[in-house]
Amino acid sequence: MKRQVLFVLFVVMILIAGCKRQSESSQNAGSGALTATDARSIAKVAYIYGVPMVAQYKTIYAFSIDKNNPQYKGPFNSILNFARVFTPADTAFATPNSDTPYSFAGLDLRAEPAVITIPRMEKNRYFVFQLMDLYTFNFAYIGSRTTGNNGGVYLIAGPGWNGDTPKGTSKTFQAETQFVSVVGRTQWFSPADLPNVKRIQSGYKVQSLHEFLHTPAPPAPPVIDAAG
Repeated sequence: MKRQVLFVLFVVMILIAGCKRQSESSQNAGSGALTATDARSIAKVAYIYGVPMVAQYKTIYAFSIDKNNPQYKGPFNSILNFARVFTPADTAFATPNSDTPYSFAGLDLRAEPAVITIPRMEKNRYFVFQLMDLYTFNFAYIGSRTTGNNGGVYLIAGPGWNGDTPKGTSKTFQAETQFVSVVGRTQWFSPADLPNVKRIQSGYKVQSLHEFLHTPAPPAPPVIDAAG
């Protein structure tokens, strides 16, 4: 993470220095070049735009790519459920809930969409699947307050996908980036309720579209080798 942040800072510094020199050298010529103030404003926007992607990629790399990382949750387009409550020992992200056992998935949408299947559950049980793109924007929620507790099948597509929506799906959510982090939370009511949570979690599915349709897989995307 430190290397990526330093890289962003380095790019920003180059932008500031370059624009400042251009501004100073051309002011007398009346070329209308950017001022140092303009350059600083542009650099600020570039930093704000870039840092969230660096931070989010770090999480995606740890969760879905680096198998030697203690935070590794599993390969892309699969789901890992934790049928327990989280404690301060869980440090992958800040302030985890203590009454909603978690489910995690990383989606790689470069080759094809992914499909998330949610089972029917009790009306009084809260659950949510938070979908976050590479910009750290929460672009969709599947859950009690948005899609209801009757279950459903949801297509998650990348920005370039324009295929037909397959039969049997409830709704399509289109992300602005090819990588998506999914954080699921399922309410538990007491320690005695944990078997019910496990039963619900066992019904959560994350599949690539070809797996859902039982069709041949598309060409695989390039292997990711950029360290997080």
